[in-house]
Amino acid sequence: MKTAFLFPGQGAQYVGMGKDIAEQYPQAQALFDKANEIVGYDLRQICFEGPEDKLNSTTYSQPAIFTVSAALLAMVREAGIVPDVTAGLSMGEYTALYAAGVISFEDGLKLVQKRGQAMQAAADASEGSMVSVLGLDEEKVNALCAEAAQGELLVPVNFNCPGQIVVSGTVAACQRAVELAPKYDAIKAVQLSVAGAFHSDMMKPAADELAAALAECPIQDPAETKAIANITADYYTSADDIRQGLVKQLIAPILWQNCMQVFLDAGVENYYEIGPGRVLTGLMRRIHRKTRVTNVSDAASLQKVIG
Repeated sequence: MKTAFLFPGQGAQYVGMGKDIAEQYPQAQALFDKANEIVGYDLRQICFEGPEDKLNSTTYSQPAIFTVSAALLAMVREAGIVPDVTAGLSMGEYTALYAAGVISFEDGLKLVQKRGQAMQAAADASEGSMVSVLGLDEEKVNALCAEAAQGELLVPVNFNCPGQIVVSGTVAACQRAVELAPKYDAIKAVQLSVAGAFHSDMMKPAADELAAALAECPIQDPAETKAIANITADYYTSADDIRQGLVKQLIAPILWQNCMQVFLDAGVENYYEIGPGRVLTGLMRRIHRKTRVTNVSDAASLQKVIG
């Protein structure tokens, strides 16, 4: 029976995440200590105590989610559970690659820290936003974007599950998309609380910065555990493939639904969402209702898994 480990991305963070794990498991506490040394500030305190606005900023949320997910992963591994395949939503792809054994914890955290800083800087230098559109297929979302853009940037960037597509573009175009969504029979269109137009061309400066960091980062070719790429819904085959995929991921759409369909078609039956929140568990219910996802997000859910 094949097993998949799934890792959440930005947006899954909440104040207090990881605190109960660190208090109950010395291995998790040690990982937070190590993370603090790597990033050069008290990441543990931001995870455990906030403040919320600081944790929610792109600069801090990405290394925070990576570290909490890695701490939970360490405990799942300790219980002898190993994945055949891994996947992570957007930033979660870095945790997936760490779980697949192609990057170290230290290198993964450094990359995520650089990614968060670069994305925040690119967002600060532009006026971008994102909108989650519910209840429309790809064709209707494309038509909505075409009308709402009015010559500005507005593109679909997150294909999360049936009936949920996120679009990214200028603030004004995103606001027009929200207003026009009922015309296309959308159930709902919600402007997201994000710093910028992620996964669009507005992130090109961040992609260039990340490319330089990835060129110097040690990455192994994938071996026994396969990791799937967000932007192609195909498995990574080499270290160079991974570097290119992680750079393009900042400016290209995330094909999460397609990634999960690849796993389902390959006969993967056991799914573990490892990290804060339950976002991926919810998406999988929409992709394939009968698939069971075990959520490992805190000490209580971890205890159910490891006994």
